[in-house]
Amino acid sequence: MTSEQINDIISDSAAVKRKLAEECSEDILRCGELLAQVALDSGLIMLCGNGGSAADSQHLAAELVVRLRSSVDRRAIGALALTVDTSILTAGGNDYGFEHVFARQVEAYGREGDVLIAISTSGNSENVIAAVEQANADDMHTIGLLGGDGGELKDLVDDYVLVPSSVTARIQEAHILIGHIWCEMIEDAVVHAE
Repeated sequence: MTSEQINDIISDSAAVKRKLAEECSEDILRCGELLAQVALDSGLIMLCGNGGSAADSQHLAAELVVRLRSSVDRRAIGALALTVDTSILTAGGNDYGFEHVFARQVEAYGREGDVLIAISTSGNSENVIAAVEQANADDMHTIGLLGGDGGELKDLVDDYVLVPSSVTARIQEAHILIGHIWCEMIEDAVVHAE
C-alpha cells in the first residue's frame, strides 16, 4: 500500500461522514432522544451485532455503564451487549441455533420500555433480525444502526440510521461515531436530570 492509497481511504471515510452529517443528522437526533428517554426512565439499552458490530455493541455498552467522558461523573446507565457471554452464546447456538443467540437474551432480559439497538452493516443478519422480532413481540423499542440499503432490518425496526455507504469498513467507522454521539446525548440527559 502506498501513502496515496492511505490518503484515498481516509478521504473516502471523511466523505462518508460528511454525507452522514448532511443526510442523517435528524435520524441520529431522533434515535438519540429516544435512547436518552429510556435511560432517564431507568430502562435497559441492549445492543447486538456480529463481528465488528459485536465489538461496537460492547464498546458502546461500556461507555454507558461506565462513562463516555472522564470529565463527566454521573450514575451508571443500564446497558448490555448481548455479545459477551460465551456460555450463553455457545449454549444457545448449540441448543437453539446461532440465529437465536440474541433473541433468547432479549426474551430473558428485556422488558416493555427497554430498547434494543440492532447493529448490522447489511441489515440481513439472521440472529439480529430474530432479536428485533423478539423485542417487537415484547413491546420494546427497536433501533437499527445499518448501512447499504438497510436490508430486512430497515422494515422491522421502529427507527434507524442508515449510513450512506455500501463499504463495510466505512459503515462501521460511521456506526461508532453515531454511537458516541448517542452516548453523549444520553450522558448529558442523565447529568441534567441529577
